[in-house]
Amino acid sequence: MTQSFEKYQAFDQPQILQVLFHPRPETGRSAGRGTFEDLSIEVAPGIHVGGCFHPSAKTAPTLLFFHGNGEIVADYDEMAPLFVRQGINFLVVDYRGYGRSQGRPTVAAMMQDAHTIFDFVSNWLVAKSYTGPLAVMGRSLGSASAIELAASYPERIRALVVESGFADPAPLLQLLGVDAQSLGIDTGGLRNVDKILRYPGPTLIIHGEFDQIIACDEGRALFEASPSPDKTFLKIDGANHNDLFFRGMTEYLDRIKQMTHKLATA
Repeated sequence: MTQSFEKYQAFDQPQILQVLFHPRPETGRSAGRGTFEDLSIEVAPGIHVGGCFHPSAKTAPTLLFFHGNGEIVADYDEMAPLFVRQGINFLVVDYRGYGRSQGRPTVAAMMQDAHTIFDFVSNWLVAKSYTGPLAVMGRSLGSASAIELAASYPERIRALVVESGFADPAPLLQLLGVDAQSLGIDTGGLRNVDKILRYPGPTLIIHGEFDQIIACDEGRALFEASPSPDKTFLKIDGANHNDLFFRGMTEYLDRIKQMTHKLATA
């Protein structure tokens, strides 16, 4: 599919980039992350982004995961084995400038790189003889990458999971101190609520009840907009933006396991 990413360049202004991205280098890895394979994915000439693949089984479903704006791949070293124990291959990737990655993060690069990463991962899994279904998941800022891919490749992506995702970027930017309208920016290009209309596959939306960064209503809006006949909205009671997983870990993992394994047996 031919893509145009010029619409995202309007977001690449210093006022936005300095609040939207918080890259940091990888300084160490957890000792207890089990079996893994580090990946280096070329997203542009001379620019690679890092990833890490945590395998469960050759026939297991694979979850391609895009993390939040203040996280890096290494932050998921301890969490990844929890997915693996659920029978899920877990593959988390960084953005430019994050972790072991080169370059600098921009909105246009993030969106374009998602497609390059998806193509790389699809081919890499085949080359490594992984035959299970491929699903995508995005947390917070990563919801933009995940929903972009689901909307672009609905036939190839077997399921979509969104954690703490935004429906419209305008309220998030406003919270971060950026008035998109005053900067003359049309936020329509990043409206997840519009893109999700193009994905009819199994969809799971997870959101914290008291999320102070991206309101729970944003997650509910994504759920309501989804045309999928197989969709679930999981509200984690009492959870905020950054403690959602730990407050609702059991139900969180159970719902993802149910979705992905239903795909594997379909």
